[in-house]
Amino acid sequence: MRCLKKIFLIVLFFTFTLKAQAVRLKDIMDVEGVRGNYLVGYGLVVGLKGTGDGDQTKFTVQSVVNMLEKFGIRVQKEQVKLKNVAAVLVTAYLPPYAKPGQKIDVEVSALGDAKNLQGGTLLMTPLTGPDGRVYALAQGPVSIGGFAAGGAGAQTQVNHPTAGKIPNGAIVEREVPMEDINSQSSILISLKTDDFSTTSEVAEAINSYLRGKFATPADLKNIELKVPEKYRGRVVALLGEIGKLEVRPDLPARVVIDEKTGTVIMGENVRISKVAVAHGNLSVTIKEAPEVVQPLPFGRGETAIVPRTEVTAREEKAKIVVLEESATLGELIRALNAVGATSRELIAILQAIKSAGALHADLIII
Repeated sequence: MRCLKKIFLIVLFFTFTLKAQAVRLKDIMDVEGVRGNYLVGYGLVVGLKGTGDGDQTKFTVQSVVNMLEKFGIRVQKEQVKLKNVAAVLVTAYLPPYAKPGQKIDVEVSALGDAKNLQGGTLLMTPLTGPDGRVYALAQGPVSIGGFAAGGAGAQTQVNHPTAGKIPNGAIVEREVPMEDINSQSSILISLKTDDFSTTSEVAEAINSYLRGKFATPADLKNIELKVPEKYRGRVVALLGEIGKLEVRPDLPARVVIDEKTGTVIMGENVRISKVAVAHGNLSVTIKEAPEVVQPLPFGRGETAIVPRTEVTAREEKAKIVVLEESATLGELIRALNAVGATSRELIAILQAIKSAGALHADLIII
């Protein structure tokens, strides 16, 4: 067990004491106006093998009746028995500058009480945007990337059988109106990191490449870029060139904790003030050994179960480690390794250090 603790802390140490590496500007920036849109639609998946919605799913029954009426077939709701049809919600992402005729992927999710969408086919489904207009039409066989099967006594399942995808399952029917980027005289670049130092460094890198003061930091994540004369009408080429520039983001001091999995992620700029850490374990063991007591032969009484509970408590001697002022992440990891802290205990220690005001970093719990 102690070996596993050391492995965890050593891996954490070597992972996050590496210096920040240079990254391409295109990987950490967005351009104002260049954005996609989410689409959504309601449809029916048919051809299921008895795993569709039940008769109690009224909106699926109504949808089937409405669909049949479009084909000139009139039926009563009471005559429709559903087993091979499922109502689904269809979602898709329409990328920027998508043109009519292009194909995009769609995701299909069961909306009623269907048990499995395996082998089903999505009927033609209009996909609408936030403005209510239809931008794509989806149709095709659903792939769930797994399976679900079982019998009366056992069942097996791989992946999630009530949600799937249709690769290239939708055809774009309408283009989203967007301003011609090549006609712009200035553009706004938004960084994916909120940091003044990184914003200033990116602006300097752009100005150095363009050999002039064209980029101006507007705030902690936005940069105003005036298009140079030689790039007028060729803004796409300009963005392609500056996107290849390499910069070194100055990451903020941050500790991210996932209490559900016991994962702790630390940035390299995490610092602590001088603090003493005492770590000890208290374990309580409860054993239940019920005893059966029977009356004497021919005696009056009944057989009874008498509880027998044994409780023991053991507390390990606390280990105290003093962390000096301005301790680095590596020193913090080595100190916590010395007291034998597991990932769960590391979370509690970091929270306590933050409460003491000695951890100089944002502590984020997810």
